[in-house]
Amino acid sequence: MAASKPWATREKRDRAESETRAGLVHAAQRVFSREGYARTTIAHITAEAGVSRATFYVYFADKGTAFAVVAEHVRDRMVAAQELTGLDPDDVRAVAEATNAAYLDAYAANLAFITVLEHQSLSDPEMAALWEELHDLPRRRTAGYVARLAAQGRANPAASPDAVARAGGGMVAQFAPLVTQDPTRRTEIIADLTAMFLRLLGVDPEE
Repeated sequence: MAASKPWATREKRDRAESETRAGLVHAAQRVFSREGYARTTIAHITAEAGVSRATFYVYFADKGTAFAVVAEHVRDRMVAAQELTGLDPDDVRAVAEATNAAYLDAYAANLAFITVLEHQSLSDPEMAALWEELHDLPRRRTAGYVARLAAQGRANPAASPDAVARAGGGMVAQFAPLVTQDPTRRTEIIADLTAMFLRLLGVDPEE
């Protein structure tokens, strides 16, 4: 029988380690979302993931590190919600509608964890930094988009690009709980968010 190739063995090991880490991250998010930060223990996370405490420490130094990694993953999903393809960039209404829909879905899907992070940010400077980071990149991307539309004369924003971006993100944060409570309202809420955001942009919602 031929000996296993070193690269194949390493690839298999790396894939297994990656899957184990991903499983721990997802388990940690579920536990933090369910129990809150203070009540969550490493034992809760390892039980949820079905791994040993020793395995947890292979990937994370402590509970706080695991929480930070989950926050980074949620941040990445929020940012990815703005990376839409197949849209005509000149169709402002279509871009606004698709972006609001994707961002709303991402926010609603991670709402429980985001709520825990917000609560922790009130008393913990490190958590406050994570909270700001979670919102900062999506906000800056939206502000850049608003600024480009204004420079092209295709929008007349009601305020500065940063203010419009903050308002848009804030509206999604306010409406996301309604979607989690009653998913049948999703279409209605996306329509309302889009109409309000277009008004903030200074674009006629009917165009």
